Amino acid sequence: MLDRLKTALVDSFVGAIALGVLLAEAIQRVAYIFFEPLTRWLLQRFSEQQFGRNAGAYQVPPRFPFEMAIPQLFTALFLLGASYVLLRWLYFPAAEKRDQDQAPPPEDEA
Repeated sequence: MLDRLKTALVDSFVGAIALGVLLAEAIQRVAYIFFEPLTRWLLQRFSEQQFGRNAGAYQVPPRFPFEMAIPQLFTALFLLGASYVLLRWLYFPAAEKRDQDQAPPPEDEA
């Protein structure tokens, strides 16, 4: 049953499209790892400069939000792993194991 599914996915290019979508989403998540925390930090910093801080309250200066990158990292790793498994299953044949006792096929020396 899995062989028929594999053949249908490869022959109809649905497997290639799904693989492309997974890889594109993984690349997008990797980009989010760097851009989303930077964007939030800049927005927080500029909004404080524009609107000012509360006059008698002590506030900690804005820090860079590294914790926002962690979920994106795990999502990107999961998507890359899923795309690797799909690529390996659809497009790379399983390696045949030879027995140790079996002699290699003779080579023609011509």
